Amino acid sequence: MKNPIYIEYHDNEWCRPNFDDRYLYEMLILESFQAGLSWECVLNKRENFRKAYEGFELEKVCAFDDDKINELLNDKGIIRNKLKINASINNSRIFRTIVDEYRTFYDYLKSFAGDKIIYETDKTTNDLSDAISNDLKKRGMKFVGSTIIYSYLQAIGMIYSHDKGCYLYRDEQTGNL
Repeated sequence: MKNPIYIEYHDNEWCRPNFDDRYLYEMLILESFQAGLSWECVLNKRENFRKAYEGFELEKVCAFDDDKINELLNDKGIIRNKLKINASINNSRIFRTIVDEYRTFYDYLKSFAGDKIIYETDKTTNDLSDAISNDLKKRGMKFVGSTIIYSYLQAIGMIYSHDKGCYLYRDEQTGNL
C-alpha cells in the first residue's frame, strides 16, 4: 500500500483503542459509508466528510434537514449516496438515543463485550459483531451489518487484527509486539 493516508491510518489509528464518543460516532458514520466500497475510498474522503458533517458534532448532524441533505448530495468531496446520507442522519439520532440510555456509546458497546480486547485475524464477522449489528438494526439503524460492525470494532480498537506479518502484530497472551 502506497497511499500515505491509508498508511497513516493503519500505523497510528487502526486497532488502537479509542473510546471517545466523538471518535466512536465519526467512525460509525464513516464505516456505514464503506458498505460496498473500499475503506481506502472512505479514508480518502475523510477530511471532506469532517467538513460536510460539521466536524462530526452529533447535535448538528441530528439537526440536518432537507436543505442540508441536498447540499450533501451535491458535495463532490463525499460519497453522494442518498440512502447512505439519509441513513447517516437517522443513525446519528439513534446514536444519540443510545448515549442517552447508556451514558456513553462505549458503555453501550461494553454491554456486549465488556472491557476485553479481542485478538483475531482473517475474519470479517464474529459473534460480537453479529450481536451489536442485530441490536443496532432492531433500533432502526441502517448500513450496520455484521461485516460493517466488525470493521468498526477493528477501527476503534475493540478487535485487534494486525496479523503476524505486520510490524504492529501483538501476541494475545502478552500484548507484546
